Formats: sequence, C-alpha cells, structure tokens
Amino acid sequence: MMILVTVITYLIYQFAKKAYAKWSMPFFHPLLLAPILLIALILLVHVSANQYLADSKWLTHMLGPATVAFAVPIYKNLSIVKKYLGTIIISITSGTLVAIFSTFGLSKLFHLKYDFITSILPRSITTPIAVEVSKEIGGLPTLTTVFVILTGVIGGVVGPIVIKSLSIQTPIAKGLALGMGAHGAGTNKALEFGEQEATFSSLAMIFAAWITLLWGALLIPPLMNIHLLF
Repeated sequence: MMILVTVITYLIYQFAKKAYAKWSMPFFHPLLLAPILLIALILLVHVSANQYLADSKWLTHMLGPATVAFAVPIYKNLSIVKKYLGTIIISITSGTLVAIFSTFGLSKLFHLKYDFITSILPRSITTPIAVEVSKEIGGLPTLTTVFVILTGVIGGVVGPIVIKSLSIQTPIAKGLALGMGAHGAGTNKALEFGEQEATFSSLAMIFAAWITLLWGALLIPPLMNIHLLF
C-alpha cells in the first residue's frame, strides 16, 4: 500500500508540474493543484486521511534532507555570502518580524481563536521547522502545514510580479525576497532567475527558520499573552 500511495502521489505531482508549465496559472501551481487532486482521490476511493498520512509519511520525512540540500548552492557561492552576511541577517530578521506581527495583527482583526493564531504564526518558514515551532507554542501542526503551503504558493506567484514591478535587479535582493516571502516555493522560483538568486533565497529560508525558532521562545509567547488579555 505504501508503494502504491507513493507512486500515485508522485504521478499526481508530476501532472501538476506539467499543467503549471503549460498554463502558468496560479490555480495550477503544483503545491496547490496536487493536494487538491489528492484530496479528491482519497475521497473518491474512501481512504481516510490518517491512512493516507501513515502510508506516505516517509515522503514527509524527506523534507528534512531536501532542506539540507539547499546548502549546495550556498557552498558554491560562499565568498558572496560572506560579503553580504550582515545585509542578509538584518533583512531576514526584519522579514521574520514583519511576518509574525502582520499575521498576529490580522488574526486580532478577524478575531481568530488562540489555537488558530498559534498555528499560523510560523507560516512564513519552511514546513519542517514551522511544524516544530507550531508544536512548541501550542499550535496545530496540520493547520500550520496548510498555511505554510498557501504562503509558499501565493508568494511564489506574487513574488516575481512584485520584483518586476519594483524593478529589482540585484540577485541578492531577488533571492532574499523570494526566500523570505515564499520559502521553498520561492527558492524553486528563484532558480528560474539564476543560481545566485537561488543561493540567497536558500539562505533567506534557512535564516528565517533559525530566527523564527528564536522568536518561538522569546517573542510569540508574550504576543499570545497579549491576545489573552485583549
């Protein structure tokens, strides 16, 4: 059953990639279309979500090694990374703060519940780290995963449009913007611009994960206390 689920998941993802390459519409983004098709399929064949997750869990475990693989372009461009390290740290720290405070502010505006807010606060980092932060602050990992994917898809689609409209030219600016705004999906999109863009996008994704882990212990708990007070 595990092999069958793996093969089906792979084929559906490949179909979604080809559909997106052909039509390039936001709805056909693989990270959006593939889950929709999988949900439709498991509902059609009456397979429970828990059973599907159990049979495909090793695919989820591959997220860790896939994230580590982003170190390759970083190593290849290490001299450039060292040159702009201060800029990277300042930019990504600012990006994580904007992500957390904007999410919290909108959550308060729409009167979202406590567990919903804690689930979506880490939405702007890569899935494996976002899930851990979510667990640490009392969120729901499944809900966190959904919002991480949505953030990546939307950022991957909107990011290049913003870059073009603002006439952003430098590889470091493009890469950091895509990596911070859309993590894994943004890094995949950055590869279409070039290797340096992908390098800085990978760095943005990695640094954002580390810094958000820190905020998970130091910043988010006080924010949630404020939510309970007001």
